[in-house]
Amino acid sequence: MSQEHEEAFPDAAGFGLRADCANCFGLCCVALPFAASADFAIDKDAGRPCPNLGTDFRCGIHADLRQRGFPGCTVFDCFGAGQRVSQVTFGGQDWRRAPHTARRMFDVFPVMRQLHELLWYLGEALALPPARPLHGELRRVLEKTERLAGGSAQELTELDVPAHRGEVNALLLRTSELVRAQVTGRKKDRRGADLIGARLRGADLRGANLRGAYLIAADLRGADLRLADLIGADLRDADLRGADLTGSLFLTQSQLNAAKGDPTTTLPPDLARPAHW
Repeated sequence: MSQEHEEAFPDAAGFGLRADCANCFGLCCVALPFAASADFAIDKDAGRPCPNLGTDFRCGIHADLRQRGFPGCTVFDCFGAGQRVSQVTFGGQDWRRAPHTARRMFDVFPVMRQLHELLWYLGEALALPPARPLHGELRRVLEKTERLAGGSAQELTELDVPAHRGEVNALLLRTSELVRAQVTGRKKDRRGADLIGARLRGADLRGANLRGAYLIAADLRGADLRLADLIGADLRDADLRGADLTGSLFLTQSQLNAAKGDPTTTLPPDLARPAHW
C-alpha cells in the first residue's frame, strides 16, 4: 500500500485494510460457504468450520492450498475485516470459547468485509490527484463508512449494505470518469460485458470502462490496461502476461491472485505480484 493510499483513510483501532490472519479467528474458513468446484475441493456450509482449520485458527494446508484443490482460498481477501471483527467488534472473544457469539460473529463478518472493501476503494480514490474536485465528498463518505464499520454487532447486522454500496459506487464512478478523462480519444465502454475467453491480446484498453466485466480466461497478453477501471471485473484465469496495468483503477489483490501473469506484467505500486505467477 502506498503512503498516499495508506494515509487516505483512518486506521480502524490499529487494524488496517490488509488481512492479518494471526489476529483473526479463522472467520473466512468458517463463516462463508463454498461448493465443490474448480475453486474448492469440497462442499462447506456457512457457519461450519473447514476441516482444514486448526485449533489455532490457522489453515493446516495453507502452503499447499492450490495443490490440494483449494485455489479459491488463495484468492480471497477480507481487506482486514477478519481481524477487526475478531479483535474490535467482539473484543477478542473467539467463537470457540464463547459459542453464543458464533452466529452473530459469522453474520457480521461478510458485512464488515464489504465495508472494508469500500474503505479500500475510497482510500484509493482519495490518492488520485485528478479526483481532487471530489476529495471533499470522498472523505465525507469514507468517514461515514468508517463510522458504520465501528458499529456494534447488532448495528452491523441490521445495516442496509446495498444502499450504502450504491452511495459509494456513484461517487467512485464519478472519480473514475475524472481520472479516465486523462486518456485522449474514444475509450471503450465494456461495463458488465461478457468477455469470457475473449481474444484481447495486445488490445488498447487505456482508460476503458471494464467495471463488472466478465474477463474469465480472457487472453489479455500484452494488453494496455493503463487507467482502465477494473472495479468488480472477474479476472479468474485471465492471462495478463506482459499486460500493462499501470494506474489501473480499483484493481484489488484478490483480482490479481485469481489471474495469470508473469514478471513482465506491470502492476500498480499498491499491489504485489502473486507468488504463483
